Amino acid sequence: MTSTVEAIEQISRGAEEILLEDGLIKKLEQGRPLRIKAGFDPTAPDLHLGHTVLINKLRLFQQLGHEVIFLIGDFTGMIGDPTGKSATRQPLTREQVVENAASYKEQIFKILDEEKTRVVFNSEWMGKMGAADLVQLAASHTVARMLERDDFHKRYKNGQPIAVHEFLYPLIQGYDSVVLKADVELGGTDQKFNLLVGRQLQEQRGQEPQVVITMPILEGLDGVQKMSKSLGNYIGITDAPDDMFGKIMSISDTLMWRYFELLSFRPMDEIQAFQKQVDEGANPRDIKFLLAQEIIARFHDEAAAVQAQENFIARFQKGAMPDEMPEKTLILSDESLGIANLLRDAGLVKSTSEAMRMIKQNAVKIDGERISDRTLQCMAGETHIYQVGKRRFARVTLESSG
Repeated sequence: MTSTVEAIEQISRGAEEILLEDGLIKKLEQGRPLRIKAGFDPTAPDLHLGHTVLINKLRLFQQLGHEVIFLIGDFTGMIGDPTGKSATRQPLTREQVVENAASYKEQIFKILDEEKTRVVFNSEWMGKMGAADLVQLAASHTVARMLERDDFHKRYKNGQPIAVHEFLYPLIQGYDSVVLKADVELGGTDQKFNLLVGRQLQEQRGQEPQVVITMPILEGLDGVQKMSKSLGNYIGITDAPDDMFGKIMSISDTLMWRYFELLSFRPMDEIQAFQKQVDEGANPRDIKFLLAQEIIARFHDEAAAVQAQENFIARFQKGAMPDEMPEKTLILSDESLGIANLLRDAGLVKSTSEAMRMIKQNAVKIDGERISDRTLQCMAGETHIYQVGKRRFARVTLESSG
């Protein structure tokens, strides 16, 4: 039986905020399974490791004996979450939502225990709500409070349009907590406003307000911007094992520890022991191998993880890849950069003509894979290891100036 102190310590790992921790302690001490809610709008068919930061925390709550409610926002997905957006978001069609939601259900059970997970869709209650009910819900919040939200405030101040339906999004997300009688709601740090609306609506309706736990936004492979499929800096949980392994190995040694804390199921004292080993001279590449193997085994299996590592080592000729290499960040005026220009700007060749010649001679590799396309465009938001010949390496991150 896990004590309350131990439970709080585990729940706090990697969390940005717990609002309010005293309330969580009080709920845990009631000795009943708590209803733990997290909502996901099915905006894309595939989940990436950034999404799993929340899902991993849901898994922990399951292990502690609580009820996990995985809410698929099929109704809110058709509104479009305005969080962090500088313009009105294009809503999804019903067909897109249904297709993406089905994909989510398949993927989440690679982490969560299916028998202990309650999957719900907010169209179940929102689809039955009439116009009068929606007006009544809208009356529970003021425009002034809505404009306190950072993204809305910036758009209003800059004279950018805010559609009325965007104000409904946080209200509906909050109302989901009322319907589900949520004890705890998890969300990213960018969702804090919406999560607090849930507390307010519950209080207005005589419910004990939910505890809000915000989790940090996981940085993508570039170590700067949040992991996003649109930015190309993501690791999809449906990626092939070799692709996952190569992407994980491409992250910086500093970012590795962030990934360990938020993505690994290893105890923190074990991770801290790894850090000590590296500080004392251990090769960080070997520690990164452990992270890559754990992640791939989770979404594929142990055999695939072992094979992916063997394939990775073979691609780099069993140790030909140096332990340390220059790290470059190139700022692009456009969304892509031609491979020849990239190799020149990264200092791997002296000119684009030399780059073209080296590609023609099959002497250029990206993440260990030989390339032959001299017109290849490398996209902003991506980080890869580029190699020219046998001895010239660089880990290059491309960022857009926009």
